[in-house]
Amino acid sequence: MSRINLKGQVVIVTGASSGIGEAIARRFGREGAKVILAARRIDRLETLAKEIEEMGSGAEAFALQTDLSKLEDCQTLIQRTLERFGRIDILINNAGFGRLDWLENLDPLKDIQAQFAVNAMGVIQTTRQALPAMIRQRSGHIIQMCSMAGLVGTPTYTIYSASKHAVHGFSEALRREVKPWGIDVSMVYPGGVATEFADHAGIKRKTKATTPKFMVLTAEQVADAVVSLARRPRAMRIIPWLWLFTVWLNRSLNWLVDYMTIYRFTIPEREEELKTKSRASR
Repeated sequence: MSRINLKGQVVIVTGASSGIGEAIARRFGREGAKVILAARRIDRLETLAKEIEEMGSGAEAFALQTDLSKLEDCQTLIQRTLERFGRIDILINNAGFGRLDWLENLDPLKDIQAQFAVNAMGVIQTTRQALPAMIRQRSGHIIQMCSMAGLVGTPTYTIYSASKHAVHGFSEALRREVKPWGIDVSMVYPGGVATEFADHAGIKRKTKATTPKFMVLTAEQVADAVVSLARRPRAMRIIPWLWLFTVWLNRSLNWLVDYMTIYRFTIPEREEELKTKSRASR
């Protein structure tokens, strides 16, 4: 497959105000793309847009304040992009957030419904709005930021993992729907990434369990993987590649993953609660 030249390509990046989305936008800017920056924090987007246009690569940047939990904002994002550039070559559905805690502690609206509204429905609705333009073009590429949580579910990630599993299933089905129109759908599955994610996730862990440092990615490494997919589309990419073993283990020996997770993480984390309930039952 020949390598796609990204210069002049019209690229939408959601969640572009920080972290992975910001790094992705910069990378496409360096490639000379026309980058549409979508997120809620317009001040950050405008600063980033200015930076991209000053790169000297011929890139253009357009900031649009967008709340992907609202259908009207998803519609406006696509409409304004088409009004300005007339086409959409690449849609990168990167926006998302996590609230990590035991299910019974999660707020039904702020934590559960809100995560699905952005992480799953935001992806689906934005893609749905962009698809007619791509079908008319007979070309396009949709890249979904799925996360390892979309392949392997772990304690305290119940809702975040469910929303990312939803994106996985949606994207797999969509890929098989739209390929006849010349449209590619790719999924990216990063493990732990050094971003603001943990600051907003509300993580409280007695065991201090976390991703090993040598496997923690930078936002720039994820951005490089996305640009690589944009140049040479393929169905999915897991990064770093060592997580492939975890995916295989989870599918082939799920009883072993259950045992290790429950006894090395869940029970130690739940210890005080279990002790309290045990004393109450005596």
